[in-house]
Amino acid sequence: MLVVETIARIRFEFFSRGKKIKQIARELGVARDTVRKVIRSGATEFRYKREVQPLPKLGPWLVVLTDILEREEKLPRRERRSTIRLFEELRGRGYDGAHDSIHRFVKAWRSDRARAPAHAFIPLRFDPGEAYQFDWSHEGIELHGLPLTVKVAQMRLSHSRMPFVQAYFRETQEMVFDAHDRAFAFYGGACRRGIYDNMKTAVETIFVGRARQYNRRFLQLCSHHLVEPVACTPAAGWEKGQVENQVGTLRDLLFRPRPKVKSLDELNAWLADQCVAYARRAKHPEFKDRTVWDVFEDERAQLIEYRGPFAGFAEKPMRATTTCLISHDRNKYSVDAKAAGRAVLARAYADRIVVLLDDAVVADHPRSFKREQVVYDPWHCLPVLMRKPGALRNGAPFKDWALPAPLAKMRARLQQRFDGDRQFVKILGHVPDVGIGAVVEACEEALEAGIASGDVVTAILARRRHEPVPPSIITPDSLKLKAEPIADCARYDNLRKRREAA
Repeated sequence: MLVVETIARIRFEFFSRGKKIKQIARELGVARDTVRKVIRSGATEFRYKREVQPLPKLGPWLVVLTDILEREEKLPRRERRSTIRLFEELRGRGYDGAHDSIHRFVKAWRSDRARAPAHAFIPLRFDPGEAYQFDWSHEGIELHGLPLTVKVAQMRLSHSRMPFVQAYFRETQEMVFDAHDRAFAFYGGACRRGIYDNMKTAVETIFVGRARQYNRRFLQLCSHHLVEPVACTPAAGWEKGQVENQVGTLRDLLFRPRPKVKSLDELNAWLADQCVAYARRAKHPEFKDRTVWDVFEDERAQLIEYRGPFAGFAEKPMRATTTCLISHDRNKYSVDAKAAGRAVLARAYADRIVVLLDDAVVADHPRSFKREQVVYDPWHCLPVLMRKPGALRNGAPFKDWALPAPLAKMRARLQQRFDGDRQFVKILGHVPDVGIGAVVEACEEALEAGIASGDVVTAILARRRHEPVPPSIITPDSLKLKAEPIADCARYDNLRKRREAA
């Protein structure tokens, strides 16, 4: 194939020096037809392209290889196999050709697909307070020195581009509710429309076009904040492209390298500060001379007034076991003994579990995000313990019971007695009537007197519970003595000594 230097030399010798074709061909060692082609075409470069590629070895395998490439084209780039892996798969199926043939074909196939015409989009523009966009992302952190993937709720105001992020252990419906409450409190209000993808925590059924059947609790959230929900077309992420771009931007900014924290509360406080810091320094894409924070400050006046937190729980009916436990999210939580074996309603909030029996709260626990955990409140089992005081020693709810110091000391003293468990349970039985504070004070008084006894604590509580009886006769001021007599029992000893001496 002719190189550009040879073509340039032919053109120079012919057009500038006037040499004949035969002479140029002899001096440069090329064919006279080649010299004529360069002169007549006027081209300064020639490319050779084979019209037919025989592919003797790969030919029978092209259908199989093309089918693999078409399937993997739908995967993220990092999940597609390299040509070495494709070569190994075909060789395992019986291909006996070389890797280079597969490499050239795959490279050309992917190059042709990359040159396919791109989809055209229409840029969107939103008025102040008109809409926000919501989505989830999965990010890596280090919690107590261990790597962990958390679910991050991402919200973005479509006009000002103001971001908000909040991290959770789960991506459940109650987390969606909590994220909205925290975001609207952060912004100081809500927009008139919310743009979502078709997440299962919000959309139950997708109909033709824009019609959707939303989850009942999700609609209650939107009604509380006066927001109109709008769901995107399936697999059309560009309809909420701002928050999609925010995920990548904030991932590089906030989660690379992984933040090292001791709790999610610490992480979320830091994320909120970073969102504000980012907004203060980032230029707005439409208002080039202003920052995102400046535009957000103006947009605040157009937001719907924040109406306070929504009762963001996901409830589920269930039956409490006879061991006073209910199950939720692969963990167990204790309930009051009166709910044992009865139908209850468990409400899962973002940070706690509340259990109701006939609209009365029978349990309220901080939520555990570990697995196969049993969360006890020993006071729930107190009515059962009153009937079976022997369970105090080995009962699971009472192991490692964090009691106030006087109660713990009283328990330790009573364990040395044969009926110590019964005595201590008798003391605990007064808590529902007089409160934990009064029982602790009574234990302190008994221990100061050097007595460890349930009966003594009961007597102290009874004495404190009854008010002192007022005197039945009130002495008038005119009859009161000016010098009150002083009681001196020693006088009787003196009289006895004088009589003995006599």
